[in-house]
Amino acid sequence: MSAPTLAVWKFASCDGCQLTVLDCEDELLAIAAALDIRMFLEAGPSELLEHYDVSLVEGSVTTAHDAQRIQEIRARSGLLVTIGACATAGGVQALRNGANIDEFCSVVYARPDWIETLATSTPIAAHVTVDHELRGCPISKRELLATITALLARRRLPLTAHSVCVECKQAANTCVLVAHGTPCLGPVTHGGCDALCPSFDRGCFGCFGPSESANVDGLRTALLAAGTGDDVLIRLLRTFNAGAPAFGDAAARYSAGHAPPAADGDARGALRP
Repeated sequence: MSAPTLAVWKFASCDGCQLTVLDCEDELLAIAAALDIRMFLEAGPSELLEHYDVSLVEGSVTTAHDAQRIQEIRARSGLLVTIGACATAGGVQALRNGANIDEFCSVVYARPDWIETLATSTPIAAHVTVDHELRGCPISKRELLATITALLARRRLPLTAHSVCVECKQAANTCVLVAHGTPCLGPVTHGGCDALCPSFDRGCFGCFGPSESANVDGLRTALLAAGTGDDVLIRLLRTFNAGAPAFGDAAARYSAGHAPPAADGDARGALRP
């Protein structure tokens, strides 16, 4: 049996998630032996086929050309897996959503009339059917290898259903929010990073996007009790996953002054993962 064909595609992104693939180093040799890598411009191969068994897609859709190209890639792909915050939620560039794109272009570019771009940065799933998502900025090497292994073995793809708080507990970390009052999105952020930032006494920045049923209002209550104002929370929500509704909508409400009143009593209940 011939090896499954693999393609890696780039849209609007920094290439960091593609670099995570290359950072697999020794494991990449095994991957290359098990998969027939036909399209991966970052690494060299660039053979356009009518069909790829698996496509990994990095980046968000920010131009009309991208919107058309992702349709073509979907048609050529058996399984389509989005990799990274840009592909799964629009990325940092989703900060443009809801703002005046013409004003942004006039400030950033010397010749804004040369720029062809959409008013929004949208995830791949807003345009085509996605079979699996790998979150993160960048993605986790461990989750990437687990996904590729599952694809090769025809097993169910791995899913992380817990928040970063669970991974902090597994690592026996002291809670940076409770112990030090450090602003942290861990209670509302999808796990998968192995609690990287809290393990170094830093608050979680929400790289992996909102967890299932993320209680952002509850986290706000805990942050206010710890002395953190809405301005800090809004900034955190509007970083890597500003286009994710659970984060973006909450940030918009708080910015407009529509936040719910802070709850009385012990705020630690809001931190339960």
